[in-house]
Amino acid sequence: MANGEGGGGQGFAIDRSERASRIKPVLVVVLAAALLAALAASTFLAKEQAESLVLGLLAILAAVGVVSLCMHAFGFMHFGQDGQVRNDLTKAIADGSPEGLVVTDKDGRVVYANAAYLAMTGATGEQDVRPVERAFTGDPDVSEPVYRLAQAARGGQTLTEEFRIAATPPAGGASWYRVRVRPMLRASGARDVVWTVADITRERERQENAFLELQHAIDYLDHAPAGFFSADPSGEIAYMNATLAGWLDFDLAQFGNGGLKLTDILPGNTGALIAAAPGEPGSVKTEIIDVDLRRRNGTILPVRLFHKVAFSADGHPGASRTLVIYRGPGGDVSEGLRAAEVRFARFFNNSPLAIATVDKDGRVIRTNAAFMRLFRGAFRGEAQGSPLVEGVAEREREGLGGLLKQATAGHGGLEPLEATLAGEAARSARFWFAPVDAGEEDREAAIVYVVDTTEQRALQEQFAQSQKMQAVGQLAGGVAHDFNNVLGAIMLAADFLIASHGPGDPAFQDIMSIKSNANRAANLVRQLLAFSRRQTLRPQVLNLNDAVSDLSLLLRRLLGEKVALDVVHGRDLWPVKADVNQFEQVVMNLAVNARDSMANGGKVLIRTRNVAAAETAAYEKNELPRADYVVVEVEDSGTGIPAAIMDKIFEPFFTTKEVGKGTGLGLSTVYGIVKQTGGWILVDSVEGKGTTFRIFLPRHVEAAQPAAAEGGAAAAPAGAPATAPKPKEMTDLTGRGRILLVEDEEALRALSARTLVARGFEVIEASSGIDALQLLEEAGGQVDLVVSDVVMPEMDGPTLLKELRKRNTTAKIIFVSGYAEEAFERNMPQGEVFAFLPKPFSMKQLVEAVKSNMVA
Repeated sequence: MANGEGGGGQGFAIDRSERASRIKPVLVVVLAAALLAALAASTFLAKEQAESLVLGLLAILAAVGVVSLCMHAFGFMHFGQDGQVRNDLTKAIADGSPEGLVVTDKDGRVVYANAAYLAMTGATGEQDVRPVERAFTGDPDVSEPVYRLAQAARGGQTLTEEFRIAATPPAGGASWYRVRVRPMLRASGARDVVWTVADITRERERQENAFLELQHAIDYLDHAPAGFFSADPSGEIAYMNATLAGWLDFDLAQFGNGGLKLTDILPGNTGALIAAAPGEPGSVKTEIIDVDLRRRNGTILPVRLFHKVAFSADGHPGASRTLVIYRGPGGDVSEGLRAAEVRFARFFNNSPLAIATVDKDGRVIRTNAAFMRLFRGAFRGEAQGSPLVEGVAEREREGLGGLLKQATAGHGGLEPLEATLAGEAARSARFWFAPVDAGEEDREAAIVYVVDTTEQRALQEQFAQSQKMQAVGQLAGGVAHDFNNVLGAIMLAADFLIASHGPGDPAFQDIMSIKSNANRAANLVRQLLAFSRRQTLRPQVLNLNDAVSDLSLLLRRLLGEKVALDVVHGRDLWPVKADVNQFEQVVMNLAVNARDSMANGGKVLIRTRNVAAAETAAYEKNELPRADYVVVEVEDSGTGIPAAIMDKIFEPFFTTKEVGKGTGLGLSTVYGIVKQTGGWILVDSVEGKGTTFRIFLPRHVEAAQPAAAEGGAAAAPAGAPATAPKPKEMTDLTGRGRILLVEDEEALRALSARTLVARGFEVIEASSGIDALQLLEEAGGQVDLVVSDVVMPEMDGPTLLKELRKRNTTAKIIFVSGYAEEAFERNMPQGEVFAFLPKPFSMKQLVEAVKSNMVA
């Protein structure tokens, strides 16, 4: 198959238009000869002969006319010159096209082919012209695209294909062709197909040469004696050359361009040196950084980076271009000349301590990665060139500046200074200074070492506060336990006196005063137990909207006329499990504190709402665990809480009120109740604007209950107190049965036994658990009920219960304690059910508890 440019040659038109143009001159000559013969005959022949001759000529002319009409109909003859000029121009353009052009009819026969196509296919005449489907055959790589082109031609579609024809001797190299097929509609209505064939061999050669040059350039860069990488602003490595990949032992065939991050090759905080610092819009920054890169096996590679970053018009950093020079043993840099510098750069940049050097004016000259990370956002501009004192809070600058002056003046052995760093976040750090004995040309005057102490200080404060609260709580709990026994005896004795002294007795008012003050003391003990999280709770599933609504009327009376109350209920509030009485106590304490902070009147807003686990991120600074909560907010427009005492507001006996107007247990009680319920309490206050307390109670989700036994209720969980419907008011407090009463407080035990005996019960008194077991053996193990204190010497209540069960004693048990049952139920035997009576109790409460649990 011949290659060639077909410009300027004459093409072959096989659509018979040329034959028609050759026939017309012959017909003209024949007609002219016939006319001349007719004229001559009419002149020289006789009349009869002339007429015969004329008639014969007319017959011949008629036949010629018929033949001409047929030839015109079949396209062998054209009349007139319409479109001749146009067809000649179009044909000239097609004939002179440098691309091969061939037209086929609907049957695939060639009706036109220009000179370029003839040259490409090696055709010398119209008998040699082959359609494209036959001209480009024989090569398997060509057959498929030619088949697609033929299918498109038959379907009247347009399609372009490129294919390569392998070299065939003696032609030389391979050839590339681009073939396009499209339908064409003639004026006569006939549908033809136009094929365009272009030889693109030289174009492909130019593309291949450009690709080879690019491959050479990439190969030169990949195997250059220096490393190179490019990273985008997010830290993703977009390109790494083979040299650097070899140094770091990464297989580029495995990772490719992408899949690596700066953190994969930069150890520790070194990435902070590479992260682009803010730059001027449109500027280009180049930095020289000495760091250690990390190989794939974890070992280090000492290098020097020439790091270049360009910034866009809006100041955003673009992709970096970083040249990497190896600085280790055997590198291009003299080992003896640079060894000390390499070691210093390694220590300096990889140190976990923040290190910087300053000049005589106290301005930062050079920093390591840890320093940049610690002081991010502390300086108004870049750290380098800024005064060091700008990195700390305003109140700390004088002290830091004094130490800095001494260090730059050459004084050593300076004590470290702890200061708060500048910036929005509350961070602290400890500073050490070391003077530098430098020459006149050296700008460095001192070295600054800085350690971040933010977390350490916070832990110290939390630990100190926790220890203090725990110590006070233990003290309060211990005092409350002993005091409960004393109060119990006082309250039972007062009940006996009231029973024997009527309202008309002169001593009756004094007895009532004793009982009233005993009740006040019991309330104070409950507050102490609430703070130490040991009070008795009766949790139940409730809707806080209902609880707040029931409490609102009482709150309006507590707040008075000057303070307005506004209650906003959240929609579709989740249930919580809490002691409704203690919850009301929490809200009332907060409302009263809010009222006291608004001497001239104001507004208290109580709002309830759900907070999903995803929303708790807003409270992460308060270490609120991620969970679903129901929140109760108590907001006031009062004077607010000063920041200086914010950390002390939940401490017991701390109060800002005047003497006699508060015990200092209100907020500590609130704190203890909320914590014992499993919740959290957060405070936001702005001095002069008001305070908001937010109580977060966990959302209660009902657990699947185990199947109940036939004819009975579901089994109670291990160690759970007996749960029964709220008993009705008892009018008959008498009863019968044998009771084992175990109490180490003699006065309380005697009064309790006297109370039960007076109601008809038989009581066996024991001063301890061991004494109780001995008395039980003497009684033959026959008791109907055991009433036992929990905290006793030698043997506590849960241990006594275990021993009773070992002796096959099936009697029910009532535990009596000033602590909540949660404090001891974990020590109970598996599957055991018990009743609970909190101290201090009245005579009526004791009898009701005994009678309701007595075996029938």
